[in-house]
Amino acid sequence: MARVVSYFLAICNLFCRSSKMDLETSLKECSAALELFLDNRFSDALALLKPWKAQSMYHAMGYSSILVMQAGMTFEPKDMDAAMTSLREALQTCQSFRKKTGIVETLASLWYRQTADNLTEEEMHAELCYAEVLLQKAALTFLDESIIGFIKGGMRIRNSYQIFKECQTMASVTKDMEERKSTHVHFRGGISMGIGSFNLMLSLLPSRVLRVMEFLGFSGDREVGLSELRQGAGSNSLRSILSALTLLMYHLYITVILGTGEGNLTEAEALLVPYTQRFPNGALILFYTARIALLKGNFTFLRDDPSE
Repeated sequence: MARVVSYFLAICNLFCRSSKMDLETSLKECSAALELFLDNRFSDALALLKPWKAQSMYHAMGYSSILVMQAGMTFEPKDMDAAMTSLREALQTCQSFRKKTGIVETLASLWYRQTADNLTEEEMHAELCYAEVLLQKAALTFLDESIIGFIKGGMRIRNSYQIFKECQTMASVTKDMEERKSTHVHFRGGISMGIGSFNLMLSLLPSRVLRVMEFLGFSGDREVGLSELRQGAGSNSLRSILSALTLLMYHLYITVILGTGEGNLTEAEALLVPYTQRFPNGALILFYTARIALLKGNFTFLRDDPSE
């Protein structure tokens, strides 16, 4: 009987490796995994993503993203190694979906950007996923705290930013055609999250450093960053929550730490409303809800019985 079960499992694994998941289905499954994650069901989210992480770019990105967040919270060497290994595998998976180019096309890309006409819908999403995973790997590389780590991280960040800019160009060129597809909202939401985050974070740098970064091809416009993130947070896309969390981090922590006094508690509360309704016990949601209460001086908010 054990042999029969083993044979059956082997057949199932072989089927999973040989089959292919379409883009729309992978987005739906990753959205389901994200909801599990926000509902504190971390193991269930990983279990849903793991079987397809070698065949689906979104499963690979989602799986590695959860491990990166875990590594960022624990700073345990084993968690850091697991996250870095997963990111390498995710990059390979995303790379397999990117447009294959020959030597001539590769040399031409040094002077000319890729156009949307040359890419399929799946290849466009692969560019976006590759940029996001590359950015996560760069962030993890910085934790190495060595000169080599900083150099590698900086190069990956620049590469990621350039891909985001190319995706932004693709979205504007194919806007009318792509908006008819159900997957376009996820592509545009990813661009808003990436471009918005880069502009917002770079705008916080000292003016001298920012001028150098702009010379290297980066842009650091705070209003553009906030506008893109608000657009991403308001879209019904896979990355809406990521745009919202970035805005919350800016309003509730960064502005306080830097002392700019530009935090918007009203907007922060509005961003949390749809998620507090859907995930009332979610750890991330409770964390930011408590932060708002703290900044407002509502110290009785976290007590079980406010009348005590």
